[in-house]
Amino acid sequence: MESTGTERLTHRPHGNAGDDDGADRLESLSLTRPAEIDVYADEFSIYAGNANKPLAERITRYLKTQLGEVEVFQFANENIFVRVMENVREQDVFLVQPTSRPVNQSIMELLIMIDAFKRASAGRITAVIPHYSYGRSDKKDQPRVPITARLIADMLTVAGADRVLTMDLHQGQIQGFFSIPVDELTAVNLICAHIKAKQLDDIVVVSELGFAKRARNFAELLSAPLAIVEKRRLGNEDRTEVMNIIGEVGGKTAIIIDDEVDTAGSLMEAVGALQDAGARAIYSCATHGVFSGSALERIAASALTEVIVTDTIPLPPEADDPRITVLSVAPLFGEAIKRIHRGESVGALFSSEVRLVEEMTFWDEEADDDPMPEPVRVTARG
Repeated sequence: MESTGTERLTHRPHGNAGDDDGADRLESLSLTRPAEIDVYADEFSIYAGNANKPLAERITRYLKTQLGEVEVFQFANENIFVRVMENVREQDVFLVQPTSRPVNQSIMELLIMIDAFKRASAGRITAVIPHYSYGRSDKKDQPRVPITARLIADMLTVAGADRVLTMDLHQGQIQGFFSIPVDELTAVNLICAHIKAKQLDDIVVVSELGFAKRARNFAELLSAPLAIVEKRRLGNEDRTEVMNIIGEVGGKTAIIIDDEVDTAGSLMEAVGALQDAGARAIYSCATHGVFSGSALERIAASALTEVIVTDTIPLPPEADDPRITVLSVAPLFGEAIKRIHRGESVGALFSSEVRLVEEMTFWDEEADDDPMPEPVRVTARG
């Protein structure tokens, strides 16, 4: 007999089942209950704080979905308020929030958002942090100083994040500060595809020692030699001094690669040293365009041919130099989010499927003129 979803539970005492007159039958109360189903919501949602909402919108456009509704604002007393405007119970939630300017406000927004979604019973919370601030504070290199990169990792974990998705950390060992899974993407392949499209001749990749391993991979992708800029940092004032250039750069097109352009002080030191060494043209490539302090003025007055960054951090309004090129990492983050949700390999994007990542460099978000579809929904099991 096929179940109808509700069943009548009846108790029959032991006795002669055929003797209808002599057998007492005790029928229990009629208990009605719904058929049991798995409590499982196979849905994912993407939400954004205020640090880089345009990037979050590009990610959802790539995934052909929409941003979820959440209120994130600051009261007059500078206290931050977050309210989730829709049901997220048991959903796979991705919170897009780089810890960029204003850095400390962005960090607090992210922590409070994580707490809000945890208390709203989200099934899993992934903090999508395209740019991880305080990355330089990853060790005790002076007496009585903090390791702030570890502190931020601890706060994210305690707030309730289940995993982190980020890009080009200042140092890879920052992943080890977390007790939760960390997926670190890289923009090296995107930038490499952009450089390849220029068909430059006789190039040399230039990097500082701290970025040498990733720079070596970048140089191999371009089939170019690698030169190292030897420098030292002067105190805590974002000032550096170039000591030497190890490698041949004379008469070549130099491609400087780093994880970020901050005040551009180190960059200008490197540009000057490369000019003195006879470099024919100089390009600067970095994942994160922080552009703090006098960075934009220094770039405007420099001999750089082009500065290539990504949109992990929104450019300041005054960044109107035509030599600054911004590549979007939205397709890469979108693909990673999709794979994390499905339980597929993210590392394959940088090994067996690197060709897909290179093609993302030329993704045109304006090419798709179709109206925005409904948010992604996968039928729940039941």
